[in-house]
Amino acid sequence: QVSCFKLNGCASPLHCLGLQCYGVFLQILTAGWDELECHRVFNFLWELSNLARKVQTVVSSKPGSARRLELRIRLFCRGVLLSPGSRRSDSAFWLTRILKPWPMVNQARLLYIIFGPVSARDGHVVWQKMIEGPTDETSLKGLADAIKLLYGTEAREWTADDVISLVDELSVVPQEWLMENNARLLLLSGNSICFTFMASKAVNGRAVELARLMVFMVLVCEKDLYCMDWAVKMMQKVCKVFSTPWERNNFLQCLENSFARMLMDMLQAVLAGERDEEDSSFLNLFHLMNAQANFHKEILYLAMGSTSST
Repeated sequence: QVSCFKLNGCASPLHCLGLQCYGVFLQILTAGWDELECHRVFNFLWELSNLARKVQTVVSSKPGSARRLELRIRLFCRGVLLSPGSRRSDSAFWLTRILKPWPMVNQARLLYIIFGPVSARDGHVVWQKMIEGPTDETSLKGLADAIKLLYGTEAREWTADDVISLVDELSVVPQEWLMENNARLLLLSGNSICFTFMASKAVNGRAVELARLMVFMVLVCEKDLYCMDWAVKMMQKVCKVFSTPWERNNFLQCLENSFARMLMDMLQAVLAGERDEEDSSFLNLFHLMNAQANFHKEILYLAMGSTSST
């Protein structure tokens, strides 16, 4: 009966510790219980808080049209069911219970509501963050951690194909993301999901799309100060997925074409005088030229090392 424990009962949810306390209590109470018992606990909480109807409202409404409800669902799920300090296996179980009843498109929307970026001022979900411009690691870390959790061995109900489909669906919530933000999310999600995602595109003959994604990964490595040899090694692994030399060479040609096209587009923006306060068009061109140079430098090191060793 305590108001904080109800989904929409607390007057100041952002500054209230009630849900977090409830989450810790639930975590201690259910420690060591088997999955069937925990499933019954989830069903009880799901019905008690009327969460099903509220989730249905937010996933079927226009993003941001029910901002307060989105915030309360986020705080309830993160505070009570996914409380900080939970074991990975427990978090994977509760997150699976939250997402699995819904179709993939709704799972992606719900994942964004729970783990996506929020406003520092009022805590509401920022839906345009991935669309309007390149974002930072902080905005993507929650989503990346959730993807890693679902892809890990603890989440037994999720296959690799399920997670790849979820990432694909997530990249158009609420509209198609900037490719740089896609690349940054994959990098933060770890090597395994990153390679699996790219390999699926290679297997399905989407060489042009894969090449463009690879270029943006190189750009993110340059901007975020990752080792560029990571990008080269990832490209090598992806090249091995192609079944014929022609397919591999076609991908490499698409990769160079993507670099050239992006450089020309950015140069055009600079020459057209498209500038803002941060002079981002010139900065983007600077980063991409450095990225391309460092990427090809690593490839040359690799090629010359192989030549000298033979």
